[in-house]
Amino acid sequence: RSRIGRVSRTNFTVLIEGESGTGKELVARAIHDESPRRAGPFVPVNCAALVESLLEAELFGIEDRTATGVRGRRGKFELADHGTLFLDEVADLSPAAQAKLLRVLQDFVVERVGGGNTHHVDTRVIAATNRRLPLLVEDGRFRSDLYYRLSGVELHVPPLRARRQDIPLLVDHF
Repeated sequence: RSRIGRVSRTNFTVLIEGESGTGKELVARAIHDESPRRAGPFVPVNCAALVESLLEAELFGIEDRTATGVRGRRGKFELADHGTLFLDEVADLSPAAQAKLLRVLQDFVVERVGGGNTHHVDTRVIAATNRRLPLLVEDGRFRSDLYYRLSGVELHVPPLRARRQDIPLLVDHF
């Protein structure tokens, strides 16, 4: 909890690790809500649910009339401008998607699908995973350069069975 308070005052990229159901998104929201970016949007994205063919349009946006019947829209990075983009289950991104994400994290510039103009974004990124990214890097299933970009600060959220002192707080809350 104290690390959440300390990291919320920074603009560092944060990687939250923990089992499914441990409250990683709650931690991300707490970091955002306590940060100087709290007046900006908090935009969550479930990376496991992104279809590869729509990934670029979802994250980076798409220009009007790029294809028949397509309406232009801003992507999640632009929607989170001056706020926080929460990338949940980032370990589930394909290698191609990892490369595209790395490019944006290097420069914080996005180019919409079908567009030629770039858009600078001022977005803090918080990523989460229920898997150990260092092990995936060792196995060659996750890019090491992307891992280092995402892991500016690493937080581990233990399961409730390892923090039994929180049970009375949860009982009182519910």
